[in-house]
Amino acid sequence: MKTITTTEALASFCAEAAKHPYVTVDTEFLRERTYYAKLCLVQLAFSGPDADAALVDPLADGIDLKPLYDLFLNPAVVKVFHAARQDLEIFSVGQNVIPAPLFDTQVAAMVCGYGEQVSYETLARKIAKADIDKTSRFTDWSRRPLSEAQKEYALADVTHLRQIYENLSAQIAKSGRAAWVAEEMGVLNDPDTYRVDPEQAWLRVKTRTSSAKFLAVMKELARFREEYAQAQDVPRSRVYKDDAMLELASLKPATEDDLGTARLLLREARRGPIADGILAAVKRALALRPDQMPRLAVEKDSALQVNPALADLLRVLLKARSEAEGVAQKLIASSHDLDAIAAGQRDVAALSGWRQELFGDDALALCEGKIALAAKGQNVVTIRLSEA
Repeated sequence: MKTITTTEALASFCAEAAKHPYVTVDTEFLRERTYYAKLCLVQLAFSGPDADAALVDPLADGIDLKPLYDLFLNPAVVKVFHAARQDLEIFSVGQNVIPAPLFDTQVAAMVCGYGEQVSYETLARKIAKADIDKTSRFTDWSRRPLSEAQKEYALADVTHLRQIYENLSAQIAKSGRAAWVAEEMGVLNDPDTYRVDPEQAWLRVKTRTSSAKFLAVMKELARFREEYAQAQDVPRSRVYKDDAMLELASLKPATEDDLGTARLLLREARRGPIADGILAAVKRALALRPDQMPRLAVEKDSALQVNPALADLLRVLLKARSEAEGVAQKLIASSHDLDAIAAGQRDVAALSGWRQELFGDDALALCEGKIALAAKGQNVVTIRLSEA
């Protein structure tokens, strides 16, 4: 089992990998104690007569990962990941590098009818006929030396991926859906996918309160938390958790004594820089004019005038198309997409690109009364009303 711990060995492996049409990639990382993920291991494999695989140790003294990043940017080599988003975030945020061209086998599997968010273990079992030993899944990958069991587990994440990739790419080529997958890869290749804007951090926090003053305080508290967590490289929850932030937005503390009345705030956040940040955030929010305060995005139940019967018909149409075409429903349209279409909105992802061809055109025709749905045996089919 090859473990690479020097720049020279990494350069040699990457030079050989660059001779092949694709390389499979996976990572092991930790982020339980930090804001940014800590890269602990990179697994690589390529196929062909001289097939090889290796574990790259980014924690080894003196190793420079530049040969790996050069391989990632080599346009002649497809970089194959499974569920790539978190892996890509590490390279995008840490090194401003996004592997391209890119192929995500989880996305491809959804296009090929393997269901929603299919796991690597499922694909390995169904396609590669291999069972993955999960005993090393939850482990501290930053500790050295790695055990043989850890190494075997990590390497299996890229060795079976070769067969999975070749199988799925062949299916996609046969079905003529390569453009569909390429469209999905565009999102993963966009650096904005991995950027976290503190200004928008409040939008990730769930609340049912629509008070403008409450939302203004919550927005400033979320912004401070994000900026502090990034600067100190600590998890957001180490600053304060969402429930504590919502409590603070209600209390609107003005002094450290006020912070003492917050039941959910961590003890260490009641004094020092976090406390100062909280009080400053609340003060900024309360100084805003009413027209400067944020508003929640219109929710479907309160703003979208959804026709529930039409939304239900769209769900039936989606299910029928998903089953007929062998594409995961969630990849085609979300529940919110369907409600938005039923409410008359047209700036919806399901109505553009390959989704429009597969589902969107008929969804609009259904809304406009141009088609109807009918049962035909065990299937649901569309009927043009002029043909009825």
